Amino acid sequence: MKSLIIAAGVIVVSASAAMTQAVAQDVAKGEISFHKCLPCHSIGDGAENKIGPELNGLDGRHSGSVDGFDYSDANKNSGIVWNEAKFKEYIQDPRGVVPGTKMIFAGIKNPQEINDLWAYVSQFKADGSIGGK
Repeated sequence: MKSLIIAAGVIVVSASAAMTQAVAQDVAKGEISFHKCLPCHSIGDGAENKIGPELNGLDGRHSGSVDGFDYSDANKNSGIVWNEAKFKEYIQDPRGVVPGTKMIFAGIKNPQEINDLWAYVSQFKADGSIGGK
């Protein structure tokens, strides 16, 4: 009986931690963090390629696939399909994840800022509207 109670407690704590992590993403803070990206990328209604590709519809998109953007061969051939886990890995060290990428960015190291940035970026559909994929 004691083992059952302990196991139930572990499950509750694990579920609570997972829920806290999921709720921890703050879109408004992610929008502020996106200002670091604005010199090279655009997102939302009317987004266009700049030094980097526009980022609408990033979640589920294949790397190197935005029409009209001249990607490095490393990026085009990376095989990446963008999702939350890959974005969070990449944004910390773009050149470490895709050696040979043209992206010159030191990366974001703060896990909370990365969570918030993903919350902001992933809300945009391919057409620039808000609402997921």
